[in-house]
Amino acid sequence: MNRCLPTRWTSSSIRRVHGMKEVTIASVFEASRRIYPTVRHTPLLDSEYFTSLLYAERIAFKAEMFQETGSFKERGAANRILSLSDEQKERGVITFSTGNHGRAVASVASRNNIKAVVCVSKRVPSYRVEAMKALGAEVVQDGDSQDEAELIYERLKKERNLIPVVPFDDPYVVSGQGTISLELYQQLEGLDTLIVPLSGGGLLAGTAFTIKQLKPSVQVIGVSIECSPVMLRSVEEGKPVQIAESDTLADSLLGGIGMENHYTLDLVSRFVDTHVVVNEEETATAMRALYQNMGLVVEGAGSVPLAAALSGKLDLKGKHAALVCTGRNVDFNQYRRVIEE
Repeated sequence: MNRCLPTRWTSSSIRRVHGMKEVTIASVFEASRRIYPTVRHTPLLDSEYFTSLLYAERIAFKAEMFQETGSFKERGAANRILSLSDEQKERGVITFSTGNHGRAVASVASRNNIKAVVCVSKRVPSYRVEAMKALGAEVVQDGDSQDEAELIYERLKKERNLIPVVPFDDPYVVSGQGTISLELYQQLEGLDTLIVPLSGGGLLAGTAFTIKQLKPSVQVIGVSIECSPVMLRSVEEGKPVQIAESDTLADSLLGGIGMENHYTLDLVSRFVDTHVVVNEEETATAMRALYQNMGLVVEGAGSVPLAAALSGKLDLKGKHAALVCTGRNVDFNQYRRVIEE
C-alpha cells in the first residue's frame, strides 16, 4: 500500500532548484517533477520464494529493467537533459559510458530532438553500441577502458562545444537516481534494508542519500563486482583510485569514479552502511535464479544484490528488503550460456 511522503517534503513545500551545486532532498523532489512521464514508475515485485529461502519477512525487487531503455539510467539522464536551457539543447550533449547511460542519453536526447554524442571504450559490447546508434546517437568507440573513453569525451566536448551529461558524478544525475527511493518509500512499508549495485556511485549515492532523509533507520548496502570494486577501494582510501578493468558479466559496473570526483565518493562514504563484493560465479547464479524463479531477465550488474544475498554474504533473516534490479541489457548469446549452465 502506498504511503504519503512526509508533509514537510511534499511538492508544495519544496523550492525549485536551479544551477544545482549539491544534492539535496529538494533537488530529488525537483527531479521527480521533471522526469515523469519521460521515465516510468517501476513496479516492486515481491518474491515468496526468495523471502522463504532467505528467512526474510519480505524480499522485493525494484524492477528498473522495465524502463524504456532497459535500465535505471534514464532517471539521471532525463533530469540532466530536461534541465538544460534551449540554447544548451541546441548545442547538443555528450557523454561517456559503459553502455546503459549512453543508451539513456541517446533516448532522452532523441525524444527531445537534441544531438547526442556518446564516447565508449573498446570493451563496450557491440550490442550496446548498436543500441545507442539505433537511437540516433553518434558513438565514438576508442580506448581500452572507460577512463580512456573519458579522455576522448573531454577533447570532443571542448572541440564541439557540447553540453556534458556525465554518467554519475553530477548532482542532477544523482538526484534523478534518488527518485527510486521516493518510489520505494511509498511502495514498501516496513522497509529496513536497501541493497544497490555499486560502480561510479550515481545510483547508490542518490538512493542512499534520499532514503536516509526519508527514513534514517534503513540499512543501505552497496554491492561491487570483484574485478572492479573501484568505488569501494576509493572509500577505503578516502580518495579516488584506479583499477584496471577486466571482462565481467556485470560489465555495467566497470569504469572508474573520476580522479576529480566531486559528489558520489562523498555521498557513498557518508550514507552507505555496508559494502559487499561478489564474484562472477555468484553473479551468474543470481542471474539464473531470477530467471528460473521469477521469469526475469536481469543483466549481471542488476543481479549483484541478489548475488550478495544468495552467497551468504548478507543476513536478511527477518528483514523487509528491497533489491534494486538495475537493468536488462545483456547480450543474448552470453545470457543463454549463463542460463543453460
